Amino acid sequence: MSALDKIAYFQNRRDEVPNQELARTLMKTKNRKGIQEIAENLGHQNKSVRSDCLKVLYEIGYLAPELIADYAYELLALLKSKDNRMVWGALIALATIADLRAKEIWAQIDDVIAAMEHGTVISVVWGVKTLAHVAAQDKRYRKKLFPILLAQIRKCIPRDVPTHAESMLRAIDDGNRKEFLVVLASREKEMTSSQTARLRKVMKKIINGETA
Repeated sequence: MSALDKIAYFQNRRDEVPNQELARTLMKTKNRKGIQEIAENLGHQNKSVRSDCLKVLYEIGYLAPELIADYAYELLALLKSKDNRMVWGALIALATIADLRAKEIWAQIDDVIAAMEHGTVISVVWGVKTLAHVAAQDKRYRKKLFPILLAQIRKCIPRDVPTHAESMLRAIDDGNRKEFLVVLASREKEMTSSQTARLRKVMKKIINGETA
């Protein structure tokens, strides 16, 4: 049985368990041939098949990003899909490999930004993570991406401020630290006590230089 045969669709399942189990198996065995087969079907004509394949890839990416890093361009191509599921799934996968493939993602960074800014809530969450990981790799990248990340902090709903701030930690350096702290502090009055407590933990890390 091929790797593709084991995805949820071909198991006549509507839940994600078969995809998660397949991802764990491919990861543990480092089955690059199986992973390649899954990646090759990201463009399958059946919507459920391509969605399952993407799920398998980003589940692998969570724990072993090096095993899916070679498919950065295939994932980037999905950002222009008309299927929101494929867009936010691609952003999840890209976020997991951004440290390894920052250069490739940077080459198409405008597509990532567009997918984040015009996508669903989950697209924003993972788009922010992707941009932050890329920004952390090069000062030139941060120069363009930090203002975009900061804009998300300014406009997102209060409950999302701590989440985004945590994701952005890695993109903070001596040159943008002060501005970031000022913007974070400006959002505190809109937040609940628990949200504020979480945010202040992030701010403390920034002040202490714990941004790696």
